Amino acid sequence: MYGKIIIRCCLVVRTGLHIGAGNAFSAIGAVDSQVVRDPLTGLPMIPGSSLKGKLRSLLARSLSKDIQRMPDFDQDDGRIKRLFGSANPVHRARLQFADCFVANAEEMERVHITEVKAENAINRATSVANPRFIERVVAGTRFAVSIVYDVEDAGQTAEDFALLAKGMKLLQMDYLGGHGSRGSGRVSLCDFRLEPFETSVELEPLCALFKEVEAYELLPV
Repeated sequence: MYGKIIIRCCLVVRTGLHIGAGNAFSAIGAVDSQVVRDPLTGLPMIPGSSLKGKLRSLLARSLSKDIQRMPDFDQDDGRIKRLFGSANPVHRARLQFADCFVANAEEMERVHITEVKAENAINRATSVANPRFIERVVAGTRFAVSIVYDVEDAGQTAEDFALLAKGMKLLQMDYLGGHGSRGSGRVSLCDFRLEPFETSVELEPLCALFKEVEAYELLPV
């Protein structure tokens, strides 16, 4: 058996989101860490690798039950490896994540789509401040999410989707990107829709799983 199911949804930024572009040098007075951007439009983007990596990490942490001793990638639970892939042994991922681009650019034109957040690290011994400036995508920005699932075994599809939905619930209770312990990176997921391609898998039970994801919205809209 082989077919595909496209999972589309909207990722809404609820608090400033920072996924860094990896600047090696910043001039004095400049932003220390800029967000990654789409080189074509200049708008912020969320790399598919960032979303994939965060979901995998959250699921691995959840299934291992011990966040202090996380397993190596090749020791992940078999359900995780079949969804996200494995190098040892080699196993092709059933999920393919696309980069996520801004979906409401026109709406956000009335405000700056990014902000610069000033932070200070204080030396406890000398009380000297070490200011730094972090660029963040502002709250209210919406990104279009597209994930393709390969239907390899119809009998495992419901279990696979339940695991993915669990990861998305965990993401809404955690954060995406950097500086999450200081309030950045809170997101919500909504407006799910599934599009089948050359598969007869029943979609209604799968759609119900993502309705549960939307119910895990923690911050006010």
